[in-house]
Amino acid sequence: MKTIETERLILRDWNVDDVDDLYDYAKNPNVGPHGGWKPHESKIESMEVMQTLFIEKYDSWAIVSKENGKVIGSIGYETDTKRPDINCKELGYALGEMYWGKGIMTEAAKAVIQFGFEELALDMVSIYRNPQNERSGRVIEKCGFVYEGTLRKASKVYDGTIRDVTCYSMTKEEYLELRNRQNHDGR
Repeated sequence: MKTIETERLILRDWNVDDVDDLYDYAKNPNVGPHGGWKPHESKIESMEVMQTLFIEKYDSWAIVSKENGKVIGSIGYETDTKRPDINCKELGYALGEMYWGKGIMTEAAKAVIQFGFEELALDMVSIYRNPQNERSGRVIEKCGFVYEGTLRKASKVYDGTIRDVTCYSMTKEEYLELRNRQNHDGR
């Protein structure tokens, strides 16, 4: 993936040297369960996830803090299985707990959304969240996604729990309108 730079972040390809940083945030029991994945139990598990998902399966970036050079999270696109026949990607992300509440994920997500529409020429970006994950809901709202609804009992997570999924999307037209409005307002 193309490297993306924002005010505080560098979004870049993953490499094997990132395993310590990935494990550092992915082992936290407050991070993975919000996204439906179990906390990592070892660096070996983190390496397997990095290689099979972040590098091979998804269009994924490591989120690197410019302040300390550390990988503090992940963000990327995968195929939206609910929209297999249109030019749509599903956005997903995770962030180390010590970086929550600082606008970092919103900053990263806006850059990746821009990349999706302007570089990948997507027609739509979707995102799904655990209804209990209010922090993610705020990121989604700040990025300008449109709420579509909640699918009841739609997702089986790592521990076998079945939970609801709150659905959002943004069309290319909505993105362009939002971008033009922000450019006009000087934001």
